Amino acid sequence: MFRPDDLDISDRAGTAQPATRSAVGGRDGGSVRDIWERVRACLRAKIGEEIYASWFTRLELDGVQGETVYLSVPTLFLKNWIQQHYVEKIAELWQPELPNARVELMVRSAVVRSGSSPASVAARRIVRPAEPRREATSAASAPTPAPEARAVASDMTGGSPLDPRFTFESYRLGSSNRLAHAAALKVAEAPAGANPVFNPLYLHAEVGLGKTHLLQAIAAAGAARGRRVVYLTAERFMYGFVNALKTQSSLAFKEQLRGIDVLVIDDLQFLQGKSVQQEFCHTLNALMDAGRQVVIAADRPPAELDALEERVRSRLAGGLVVEIAALDEELRIAILNARVAALAQQHAGFGVPADVLSFIARNCGQNGRDLDGALNRLLAHNQFNSSAISLEMAEVVVRDLVRSSEPKRVKIDDILRIVAKHYNVTRADILSQRRTANVVKPRQIAMYLAKMLTLRSLPDIGRRFGGRDHTTVLHAVRKIEGLAGTDRVLADELEALKRLVNE
Repeated sequence: MFRPDDLDISDRAGTAQPATRSAVGGRDGGSVRDIWERVRACLRAKIGEEIYASWFTRLELDGVQGETVYLSVPTLFLKNWIQQHYVEKIAELWQPELPNARVELMVRSAVVRSGSSPASVAARRIVRPAEPRREATSAASAPTPAPEARAVASDMTGGSPLDPRFTFESYRLGSSNRLAHAAALKVAEAPAGANPVFNPLYLHAEVGLGKTHLLQAIAAAGAARGRRVVYLTAERFMYGFVNALKTQSSLAFKEQLRGIDVLVIDDLQFLQGKSVQQEFCHTLNALMDAGRQVVIAADRPPAELDALEERVRSRLAGGLVVEIAALDEELRIAILNARVAALAQQHAGFGVPADVLSFIARNCGQNGRDLDGALNRLLAHNQFNSSAISLEMAEVVVRDLVRSSEPKRVKIDDILRIVAKHYNVTRADILSQRRTANVVKPRQIAMYLAKMLTLRSLPDIGRRFGGRDHTTVLHAVRKIEGLAGTDRVLADELEALKRLVNE
């Protein structure tokens, strides 16, 4: 009896037929479907639950023929996004069972007649690479929007949830964030219908320095003044756009977002995918041209968002761009005092001596999250071990958080600039798709230095180098490491470049 687990694809008819058990289907008695479930589990573990839930829940196995694994998704947008970012990784996960596995990704039919057998359903899902299914283009053949279309759009305009603690009143000021706070307050206090003063307002900083606090304060204050405000993370924007495509409600999605007064986008560095970026650019232009306010935050300035198209970076840079610098010691103490007061309301009797606060402010990092981590440790030892908080106790409890000296923060943009100058190429050459020898070597060396001198992950470095896959970065790092071990001239060049970057 035919089982969908054993799908194969006919070379001539393009229909599903029972497949003879091959190595992939017979190993350890498992079926192709069992292997697919293991691959899905590995993929979920590697990329994390949030990314998996946003992009991969609709990815399905259609069959295996020879060394080719056929997978399908419901929309062309999802196909293109997964093809660009993850198809090689998915193929790698199949290789323990199918050593030379390659993945073909296709768009499956959205409508299947009821009462169909599993075999016929699977057969209709399969689109042969040589004969792709034609997309309906006429208005008469366009599918009717799904019933949940309006719900998706309404859900998006509700935005991401706000933390009630993030208000202007609870924001602590210092020299590092005063300008950003003043600009944010100016935007938030603008009356409904007023023309924006700074548009867009673009805030950038390292993690834990208060970007999200200011953005959510803007959103809350604007809504309190009767303005239609939507606060979204970049990932939430991507999720909403993909959902709109899946439910055929993209027009409603666009109309809802463009009908607001203030759009606030957080963590823009995570915005990925050409279609998503195009829609974001259209939305940005439509809002700003209509005199609506846009506020954006990211972990780097617009010029360093290499994964974004140039026209988007240019539009962002045309507004007010403000950096929130590292917190100085005085501001760190002010933040610690405020956090201690908040904890004391929840835990009666909790308090931290001034000398302990000074010790933490001087030695436990330069952002709010580091400070929170140190205080939480003190609280845990105080509450669970009944330990009095003292300087001696703090030195033991937070010893692994103490930094003997703060190293210089190396930026990938600095690495690109120095490597490009050293090898007489341009930054654009390094980020391009060119494969000539005079470009490939500087590109690989820049990737190697980015891995050695920054805390960026391989995927993040790949995004900063023209949207490349993390495996490309790993290959470059390993190649330069290997060459440096045998090529003394190259090893000396690398040391000279490291010194230039760290100066």
